[in-house]
Amino acid sequence: MTPARDEYDVAVIGAGPAGLAAAALTAKAGLSTLLLDENQGPGGQVWRAITTTPVQDKTLLGKDYWAGKELVEDLRKSGAEILQGATVWSLDRNLEIGISVGGGACLIKAKRVIIATGALERPFPIPGWTLPGVMTAGAAQTVLKSSGLLPEGRTVIAGQGPLLWLLSAQILRMGGKIDLVLDTTDKRNYRRALPHAAAFITSPYFLKGLAMMREVRRKTRVVSGVTSLVASGEGHVESLSFEAKGKKTTVPVDVLLLHQGVVPNVNLAMSAGVKHHWDDIQLCWAPELDGKAETSVPGVHIAGDGAGIGGALAAVARGRVVARAAIDALKPDAGASLPSAADLKTAVAKAEKGRLFLDLLFRPTKQFRIPSDDTIVCRCEEVTAQDIRDSVAVGATGPNQLKAYRRAGMGPCQGRLCGLTVTELMAEARSKTPEEIGYYRLRAPVKPIMLSELARLPKTDEATKAVVR
Repeated sequence: MTPARDEYDVAVIGAGPAGLAAAALTAKAGLSTLLLDENQGPGGQVWRAITTTPVQDKTLLGKDYWAGKELVEDLRKSGAEILQGATVWSLDRNLEIGISVGGGACLIKAKRVIIATGALERPFPIPGWTLPGVMTAGAAQTVLKSSGLLPEGRTVIAGQGPLLWLLSAQILRMGGKIDLVLDTTDKRNYRRALPHAAAFITSPYFLKGLAMMREVRRKTRVVSGVTSLVASGEGHVESLSFEAKGKKTTVPVDVLLLHQGVVPNVNLAMSAGVKHHWDDIQLCWAPELDGKAETSVPGVHIAGDGAGIGGALAAVARGRVVARAAIDALKPDAGASLPSAADLKTAVAKAEKGRLFLDLLFRPTKQFRIPSDDTIVCRCEEVTAQDIRDSVAVGATGPNQLKAYRRAGMGPCQGRLCGLTVTELMAEARSKTPEEIGYYRLRAPVKPIMLSELARLPKTDEATKAVVR
């Protein structure tokens, strides 16, 4: 299946909360809308497999998960064209999009592009994190939602943040067993977050989060104040050593799930030339946006967690704000029957209420972001923290120069699993800020694509003459 046309009014990339909301609104306004998503069904990570999950008991995954079903139905009634299983590997400043679907590649253009690629789990580079049996919490939740499968054997969940508690609760509700939850939240963060507690207490998240944490603590053992983690094993994770309150403990483990928050997925936007800055609160790169969430590349907007972590409710609200901006630019007469831009921005502010408290509370500590010695940083190329420090010592000044020394960031993930760690590690080694060190220079294709697909792409005379003499 390929796109029905070569050009659209609006192309939305990503069918998570922001993408679903944005595409539905632009299509309802009469704009030709194409929604592209690389998964086999809509929902993104938050509502993954919402239309196909075998977990039909609504109490198990929670009410927030099932809220996505209504948005999917709304999209399907809107008239938007939906293309699942489509990998977007290129976006340029002319708003031409490279798509790979069904073994073939094609290029389409749009008058407005809405990037709604969401978030990635933050790297959690502890010793042993590359061993089989060690997974991210997000990966475990993907399997749970898509197939109803639970971790088997001695299971430990370690880290911090809302997803850590949500996944633990979901596993336990479904009859799974968690031997231990290790909370790495820095005790000092409570003092930093306290001035913003009032906004959080009156937000939609406070009572839900409190109830979920109590539910998990009733059903399994939780150790707080964890300050170090080391996974060990021969060919598979077998044990986990941790330190809490000055006491070191080693426990046997078959499955270790790691999580310390999520960060914006910036690869596609950066490859298109969108300007980003270092967010020192969320400790990640974030795009520079105007009041309509438009980027430094005219016609390209970013919605949802890709614009800065805010959660599912905020992503939906942000998606509608961006959609309204596209409608106002391309078909302003259609806006009269839609919610006003002011009302939509009010919804965003309401959904983001209390966010700063969470950002400060769950700000990961240095030892879990900037590893030491032989801990692997770049999984694709097996580059260690010491390799990177050694490269800095002999002249590597930033992530792009590091490629010439160690190939870090040049594997299939294109830096998604190591980029933040490399930036912070090099910043520390050079006594610079992350902003001064910078990030990988990303270029298309940002996702793997077959050479045969590229070869079959239509070529202009100018493009042919550029390479054929």
